[in-house]
Amino acid sequence: MTIAVIYGGNRPNGNTESLTKLATQGLVVEEIYLKEYVIEPIIDKRHAEEGFPEVNDDYNFIIDRILPHDILIFSTPIYWYSMTGIMKNFIDRWSQTLKDTNYPDFKKQMSQKRAYVIAVGGDQPYMKGLPMIQQFQHIFDYVGTTFEGYIIGEGNRPDDIAQDLKALSAAEQLRKKLQ
Repeated sequence: MTIAVIYGGNRPNGNTESLTKLATQGLVVEEIYLKEYVIEPIIDKRHAEEGFPEVNDDYNFIIDRILPHDILIFSTPIYWYSMTGIMKNFIDRWSQTLKDTNYPDFKKQMSQKRAYVIAVGGDQPYMKGLPMIQQFQHIFDYVGTTFEGYIIGEGNRPDDIAQDLKALSAAEQLRKKLQ
């Protein structure tokens, strides 16, 4: 069992990253920080005769890094009641990969994975973060990925997550489950 963590946050050592690191502490994981890469927004050509244009960015490099793993952990702060923009750009580009002849088995490969979401927000995230969790559920359903669970934490200012005992406990439980 191998694990990749896809970090969607922009704040170094932010609350979401801290909670995710607690959940993966002591485990061998491949960490992918989306903020370190250029991921262009999708130019939707799904129905165009010419298909999707080639994009000169880092997206395929990231896909090549996540595909070998059995478990994917999507770690994102809750921004405006959803995932971060860079995380959304990354997932939007899956539409292109589904049509890419270089990845003929993308959906099949994704259907063999299990996924978790770890998210932290500051405005009643235990309630207001649920639509984002549902969005991830629909995304995973579409590509056949098994959605194993999620952790939502509350925090706004740096290190606030250390006060959310419920989220810290959930991270510990997830770590034990992944061992």
